[in-house]
Amino acid sequence: MNRKILNRIGFGANAQSLERLTTLGFKAYVEEQLNPTDKESPKLIAQRKKFKFIQDKANIKGQPFHYIHAELSELWELTKSEKKQALPAAEVLMHTWLNAIYSPWQLREVMVNFWHNHFNISIHADERIAATLPLYDKEVIRKNCFGNFRTFLEDVAKSQAMLLYLDNASSRASPANENFARELFELHTLGKDNYFNHLYNKWREVPGALEGTAAGYIDEDIYEAARAFTGWTIADGAWTENGNKANTGAFLYLEKWHDNYQKRILGVEFDSNQAPLFDGQKVLDLLATHKGTARFLCTKLCIRLIADEPPKSIVDKAVETWIKHQESPQQIQAVLQTILLSKEFTASLGSKVKNPFELLCSMIRTLELDFMPNLHLKWMLQQMGYHLFSWATPTGHPDQATYWLNSSMMLKRWNSMPSILFDDWHKMTAFDVNALIPESVKSSREIVQFFIAKILGNANAFSLDHQQKLIDILLVENKTADEPPLTYSKEDRAYRFAHVVALILMSPQFQYR
Repeated sequence: MNRKILNRIGFGANAQSLERLTTLGFKAYVEEQLNPTDKESPKLIAQRKKFKFIQDKANIKGQPFHYIHAELSELWELTKSEKKQALPAAEVLMHTWLNAIYSPWQLREVMVNFWHNHFNISIHADERIAATLPLYDKEVIRKNCFGNFRTFLEDVAKSQAMLLYLDNASSRASPANENFARELFELHTLGKDNYFNHLYNKWREVPGALEGTAAGYIDEDIYEAARAFTGWTIADGAWTENGNKANTGAFLYLEKWHDNYQKRILGVEFDSNQAPLFDGQKVLDLLATHKGTARFLCTKLCIRLIADEPPKSIVDKAVETWIKHQESPQQIQAVLQTILLSKEFTASLGSKVKNPFELLCSMIRTLELDFMPNLHLKWMLQQMGYHLFSWATPTGHPDQATYWLNSSMMLKRWNSMPSILFDDWHKMTAFDVNALIPESVKSSREIVQFFIAKILGNANAFSLDHQQKLIDILLVENKTADEPPLTYSKEDRAYRFAHVVALILMSPQFQYR
């Protein structure tokens, strides 16, 4: 049970997390995870200090972490030259892996991953996104992952990454660019289930609109919201009618670009000539407090933490908590507590498929490897269909089994795990299978059962027939399962043991969380 819990609210179980969960108990462990401190594991601190790029690409070989903690002024300076624009994003990629594998605050890392996917951007859409990704990761996603959704929403809307990705940085009156407004409604808040244009052509026909509480949105709301966000831009040095903007990279409200005329959004009237930022902030208020947003976000959280089709009972409880804590600075934290301490959560353990990122992280954590990521890992993930910080469309990666489990995807998943463990071209880890086996474990049967238990949590997770097939891989000549394996050479022994470990990792049981 504990191993399944750690697979669901973290990126897999290692000895430290299993011990902590066992010592505290489930409820206290969840409370601790929901309230992370600055204390990090010695291993994570050591890996950060030890990290250096090994690739020659863009002349980065030998460079340690630097830009993950850089200020905007330093990051924005990189946008003025092509030489190192991609380096900050590459650092965030590597730092994300190290945090997911070695941070003791596993639930925080899961939620950082969730919100990056929800508020998806792609570093390939604009080189300035790649240069400023550390700020998006640290000051927007990580800062707000347990916080208040309304605050989160505005931080996203003002971020360099989102302003550039969805083109609002260039949106001005007559005509406004609709990209950000459309995704704000369809993906970030209300979701497609609350899109009513196929039912109603006019705003006044939408239920509740005449009272200023529209139940859903139509295209007209998106057009009007796009006007509300005109002038929300970046100080990027671009030309304007009144001279060039400053070139600091900071968020900038440009009054000359804003459409100041009256608007109507979700049945609410916006008067002309409001104060700076008022129109956009009012839209964020309406969306963040809308019941449709509560249900859309809570359903999505339950899909991540419960099941591909979560029970209505837990979604309803999460929605109730979401609305109750709407003004709380820990709104999301309260919702997560409701979900994780529910009977629906416990009943669902082991039923969600790991995506490729989760799969490889859990393998590394379970085997407790000394792992140092590099850019080869980005390529390996992409081969499995996972594009960290570079998923092309605003939707983010799918979070359902049907996308990840097909014949092509499964073959790539199976091939990736032994490739990381037993090939050396990627230079990410050196796997010594013998170092994992305690001295008391001697016979072929004990060795197989040891690895089944270490990887799956239960020595009897496989049938006796299945276990025997793994035992047979270790046997040579006339040796029996109850004797130590006598292999032909050190290399032969390593190959046979590696074969056993890889087959356990490829099992259906390890593919689920």
